[in-house]
Amino acid sequence: MIRSRFGTFRGLVRLALSYPQQHLVRGAVLPPAREAVTRLVFVCHGNICRSAFADVVAQRSGLRTASFGLSTSSGKAAHGPAMAAACLLGHDLAAHRTTRVEDYTPAPGDLLLAMEVRQLVRLANDPRLSHLPRMLLGGWAQPPFPHLHDPYELSPAYMATCLRRIESAVLNLAEAFPGARLS
Repeated sequence: MIRSRFGTFRGLVRLALSYPQQHLVRGAVLPPAREAVTRLVFVCHGNICRSAFADVVAQRSGLRTASFGLSTSSGKAAHGPAMAAACLLGHDLAAHRTTRVEDYTPAPGDLLLAMEVRQLVRLANDPRLSHLPRMLLGGWAQPPFPHLHDPYELSPAYMATCLRRIESAVLNLAEAFPGARLS
């Protein structure tokens, strides 16, 4: 059950710790003015699983999007197992290419959506990005999951679970931020 719902025991522990952490690092969260958001920007570690999938789901929902990874190089394809799991959910990651944080160009109206509290803290401490609104993507999932554990090289069952949580969150964001719609 732990492997399919949380990825690993460490994923379960990080989820448990994320509840108090999000209150301890309140300064890392910078909520946006709802009407000011014109683009959703998804952030994770490598930009090959979680943020790549969120980006594709949001685009398919008619939203302006971008995504990047905090520790990646630009131009890599999505992770094969993420592509397979996304396909089973009706989404295609074949065209996705990674973007590293240094290649991301901030724009007015961007809302950064991180997968983990530690990523949120890193964004808050980046002088180039610290002024941008930022939140945890998993907070928008049903039920909320403040820690979306990295599914990279974990079980196919957890990959599917993680992507379903992300899909739920993105669909809720689409309703909450109508200014991010393309038209």
